[in-house]
Amino acid sequence: MTATTEERLGSGQMFDQIAPRYDLLNRLISLGLDRRWRTRLVRSLAPTAPRRLLDVATGTADVLQALRRAYPEAEVYGLDPSGEMLRYGRGKLDARSFLVRGDGQQLPFADDSFDGCTISFGIRNVPDRPRCVRDMVRVTRPGGRVSILELSEPRGYGPLAMASRFHMHQVVPRLGAALSGAVEYKYLSRSIAAFPPADEFARLLEASGLEQVEVQPMNFGVAHLYCGVVRGDA
Repeated sequence: MTATTEERLGSGQMFDQIAPRYDLLNRLISLGLDRRWRTRLVRSLAPTAPRRLLDVATGTADVLQALRRAYPEAEVYGLDPSGEMLRYGRGKLDARSFLVRGDGQQLPFADDSFDGCTISFGIRNVPDRPRCVRDMVRVTRPGGRVSILELSEPRGYGPLAMASRFHMHQVVPRLGAALSGAVEYKYLSRSIAAFPPADEFARLLEASGLEQVEVQPMNFGVAHLYCGVVRGDA
């Protein structure tokens, strides 16, 4: 029986296929902007003076590596369902960085385990997004921060919005297939188009236990950074 898209996402199978060239494809597809976006994600945790951090859907550990550089005294954990992605990420990390294979919808950590929690370009691929956000809130202490970086499709009919949609629906699938031989990039472009508008996703974050939610659009709405503080009663 052929696995469904949700089953392949949950098991990490989909991303096992594209792991060898995932970093290169991110650079090319985002025109190098993904590094700048990740820097802003990492800096958003600074108010918590973090000592212990978690990156969900860590992939090849780009964010985890950036967290270690930004917070050298912190202990950092990365979780991902794809064994191949984690294998490629291990070579980037030091002894105070830990990789765990697991599901973002059911994090294998105790309540209030971390000072901050991130997910980068991963929440749109989680079958049950509210459940994932609630679990990120659960494992983050009250007053800690949850920060989410995600791609989005600019709305409207201006030239920049139209060029962005053309890039995502026409260029990205072809480039991904040419460099990795994977049809998965067709799914990824569709998942970006299907992601909810920023204000709607912000309301989901508030309903999941976050307060002081901020939404920062980047590069004309090609990506958004969502930041919130865990409520004491969450």
